[in-house]
Amino acid sequence: MTVRYDDLAVEWLGYATARVSADGGPVVYTDPGRYGVLDDYWARDGDVVVVTHDHHYDPAGIRSVADADATLVIYEGVEPDRIGRDVESVEALAADYDVVRVDDETRVDVETADGTVPVWTVAAHNEPDGPCANDDGTVPHPEGFGCGFLFSVGDRTVLWPGDGDALDGLAELDVGVLLANIGGGGIVSDRHAAADMAERMAPDLVVPIHYDTFDDLEADGEAFAGDVASRSIPVALDERSVRQ
Repeated sequence: MTVRYDDLAVEWLGYATARVSADGGPVVYTDPGRYGVLDDYWARDGDVVVVTHDHHYDPAGIRSVADADATLVIYEGVEPDRIGRDVESVEALAADYDVVRVDDETRVDVETADGTVPVWTVAAHNEPDGPCANDDGTVPHPEGFGCGFLFSVGDRTVLWPGDGDALDGLAELDVGVLLANIGGGGIVSDRHAAADMAERMAPDLVVPIHYDTFDDLEADGEAFAGDVASRSIPVALDERSVRQ
């Protein structure tokens, strides 16, 4: 089921993969692939593909969603050699697509056949004294390991915060649609922290993603939606798309 908001369409395809588009405008994909979420999916209609960090880097997934003229915006810290999976290098992707490497304080204006997509990066990490930290301060996503993305499609700004805690600075952003990361599991923000951040941020719409892919990311999407709605913030679930 595609979530529609005015001329914007959001489809959660599983894990961290979302397809965002506007009527007659560009198509953006977030973190495509892994865990079989794009098996038999070969849309290849993505004008822009954003990749936040190593854990979400899946060249096969990228190739299944990216148009031949796509621009791939990939965090500079993505290093396939250390990933521990058999994946293509970023250089191999660059032979077929326009690849832009970014840090967590970058703006890129991506020109597409259907219009310009402004893309900003934002910080994404777990705090060493935060809810995902071990006793010694080690975390799954240390600072510098990844980023989040804020991008504009049509007349809306969309935030995919990436993997990390619900950082205070994110709530200060001007966001139209929040793709809320609610997986928890000592890996990322849980549904409670994500709902608190959504309340402070006050976006026009919240769509939760990045949960129920595997046991550690098990979360109650309906409970999250009820929590957010109780705070007078519009929220929509797209669970049917990933359970078909």
